Amino acid sequence: MPARHDPYVSLRNPNFRWYVASLVAFTLGTQIQAVVVDWQVYALTKDPLSLGLVGLAEALPFIGAALYAGHIADRQDRKRLSVSAMGVQTMCGLLLLGYTLRADVLAPGRVWPIYAVMLVSGLARSFQQPARTALGAEIVPRETYPNAVAWRSSLWQFAAVIGPALGGMLYGFSGARLSYAVEAALCGAGALLFGRIVYVRRPALAHDSTGIAENLTVGIRFLLRQKELLGAQLLDLFSVLFGGAPALLPIFTSEILKVGPQGLGVLRAAPAAGAVVMSVVLTHRRLRRAGRTLFLAVAGFGLCWIFFALSHSFWLSLALLALSGMLDNISVVIRSTLLTVRTPEHLLGRVSAVNQIFIGSSNEIGEFESGVTARLLGAVRAVVVGGVLTLGVVGATAWRVPALRELDELA
Repeated sequence: MPARHDPYVSLRNPNFRWYVASLVAFTLGTQIQAVVVDWQVYALTKDPLSLGLVGLAEALPFIGAALYAGHIADRQDRKRLSVSAMGVQTMCGLLLLGYTLRADVLAPGRVWPIYAVMLVSGLARSFQQPARTALGAEIVPRETYPNAVAWRSSLWQFAAVIGPALGGMLYGFSGARLSYAVEAALCGAGALLFGRIVYVRRPALAHDSTGIAENLTVGIRFLLRQKELLGAQLLDLFSVLFGGAPALLPIFTSEILKVGPQGLGVLRAAPAAGAVVMSVVLTHRRLRRAGRTLFLAVAGFGLCWIFFALSHSFWLSLALLALSGMLDNISVVIRSTLLTVRTPEHLLGRVSAVNQIFIGSSNEIGEFESGVTARLLGAVRAVVVGGVLTLGVVGATAWRVPALRELDELA
């Protein structure tokens, strides 16, 4: 007789509770920052490309340092590395606050100080994410990974619902100063909470004598041998690169939907709200036919963005973004569980670093691509073209990676 499924098994683990509490606080802070920076930059420039440059400024150091960061995460204390990186990102929030306190730093058309902070933030994030991901896999038993991933995703998405809405309200009613102060406080709280994690056993760190150049490519070589995992990563990379356009939301809210910064915060929160609903569903049921489900979810994600681009109704746009978040969360849970279950513990840092290159490049480079395309074609056409390309990516991946299409259970 099969064991009874316990949907709360991961939350009974004290270390996992500290882990997700830190994740919620830190995510609230970074989501507030994302909304306020985007709105502030567009208000100062009125240029879609400037929004894309925000993503590019964060992506370049993030991607450039990712492999080395993964190498370090497999050799150093992952908790200490994560806390240090979160501390740097807290300082970035304080720098943004400092900019708003001096009227001579930011001015119409002069936003390079914000881009400079995004460069530092991207570098810190490149070290923080592989260390945090690897440590998250160490503090729960392997048999509960799918449940832990679902809860982690659910609580991250919960923070991603509250964060943008809170950021929009803070900026709309109180301006950038209070917004950045709250952001820095939340990021600092996230670092302190993460520091409360206590090792039950020492993690399996890498101690081989292989040269650093070869070590940097270990994660890539591992992924190339895992066809289903590589296919899932490529599917996510190109679908988010083409299909999502959150960087263009300030244009839609101010020029098409006419709802201001408060509306921007609500729209930025909508995908995460949908993802929370889906995460709760996924924690209470076991995923079957995971490959087919993944392809259907990503195709639906692309369609949501196409219809969003054509909408002139705030409420319809809100519903479409929420649905896109529900579908994207299915992809996140499948991909994250597959990564965790199939990666040896001593490789988690380096493989997570490669994973963050896929995810980070799709998000930040996707913002840059959206900004460039919007300047050339206009915001509406840019999002429609991106959604159509997403559908093409789904078809091509299903054809080229049949093993992923036929994937059934994850664990």
